[in-house]
Amino acid sequence: MMVKRFSQGLMGASGLLLALCAMAAAPAPFTLTSSAFKDGQLMPKKVANQSAQNPNCVGENVSPPLAWKNPPEGTKSFALLMEDPEGRGAAGVHHMVIYGIAPTVTGFTEGELSKPSDKFVGGKSTQGVGTYSGPCTPPGPPHHYTFVLVATDLDPKELPPGLTREELLAKLVPASGPSHAKNSTGLVGLFKNPW
Repeated sequence: MMVKRFSQGLMGASGLLLALCAMAAAPAPFTLTSSAFKDGQLMPKKVANQSAQNPNCVGENVSPPLAWKNPPEGTKSFALLMEDPEGRGAAGVHHMVIYGIAPTVTGFTEGELSKPSDKFVGGKSTQGVGTYSGPCTPPGPPHHYTFVLVATDLDPKELPPGLTREELLAKLVPASGPSHAKNSTGLVGLFKNPW
């Protein structure tokens, strides 16, 4: 009886040890965060775009701070997108298309994405710019601004500037040939007008 209990205890301890080893061996998740807002929460007013011609642009066009960790092994560059799926009558608005971010970069400070930088290659947003273009949300329910960070196996200087979102995605995941996207992570910030 005592041998049986000892054996059961040993098996239980072995199972616990195996579970702990499996947890220790599992890679930490690839994550994207902002110190300005939590996932699924309202973003500050200053992140909205600024335009005298558009009364829905009620902010200062200051890009939020973004940080990421635990990219997949073999990452050579990152691409960063910001989408508003509810914009333009649910046709969607691509607020930011940037790529060629070196694998040593782990984030951007507040306002850093609002202007050109040698830390990224500017694509072409719906607004026609290669930098951050903040929300111009019409009055009504909040829109969901989705930041998507893609880890790629492309050299940071491999893609030319000025690619639209569709052109970039076609380069990252071509119709024929291997995918250059290694993994992705996202973060959703809400914006409501009036804020």
